[in-house]
Amino acid sequence: MIGSVFNLVVYQPLYNALVFLIGAIPSHDVGIAVILLTIVVRIVLYPLSRRAVDSQLAVKKLAPEIEAIKKKYKGDAAEQSKATLALYKERGVHPFAGALVGIIQIPILLGLYWVFARGGLPHIDPNLLYPFVHPSNGVNMEFLGFVDMGASRNIVLALLVGISQFAYMRLSMGPRGSQSAAEAIESSFSSDMAKSFDLQMRYVFPVTFAVIAYFVVAAAPLYWLTANAAMIAQEYFSGRRF
Repeated sequence: MIGSVFNLVVYQPLYNALVFLIGAIPSHDVGIAVILLTIVVRIVLYPLSRRAVDSQLAVKKLAPEIEAIKKKYKGDAAEQSKATLALYKERGVHPFAGALVGIIQIPILLGLYWVFARGGLPHIDPNLLYPFVHPSNGVNMEFLGFVDMGASRNIVLALLVGISQFAYMRLSMGPRGSQSAAEAIESSFSSDMAKSFDLQMRYVFPVTFAVIAYFVVAAAPLYWLTANAAMIAQEYFSGRRF
């Protein structure tokens, strides 16, 4: 049941979009088609992405009030969470908006991976095509003539994915704040958890993405690299700086 829904909602639309773009590109370059597909997806997701950026900025502005809540309910994590969520609701802030954008991209990445892993390209299956999508006369799997989109273990793409993920997290989360000795002694369990999460998002996640990117077909890391570049541009032009 889940497999059928995935094929219908994710796999088949991605497959048709790629076949259409490959046919529309004069060189029939699959890598360029993946980049164009990524741009289309980012345009569709832009309202959610913009909402996520606005929410992150709003959360930063509420930092002094959140710190006051932590001090007021020191030692009571349940009340801290309750008061913080109430503050978010009162100010119309959606702190998990950014997570939604990431969650939506997971099935897209999986679908893109399966398009190549299952041999959907370069041989086009006409049975999967919509009536208005016609098979391309040729499929060029070599992105710009030297990166095989159906092959894995591309160290350059993997490194670029890791670097772009680190840059995006650095730009979106801002610089890490320093903590005085007194604050370190008084730090609560919840703040320790927040610091741990911050470190994982900044450093562990980029390394993890780079490792995964090395072992999957090149089309998936190329998609993620392009998506990261688009998000970095969006963050930069929204008024943030490194």
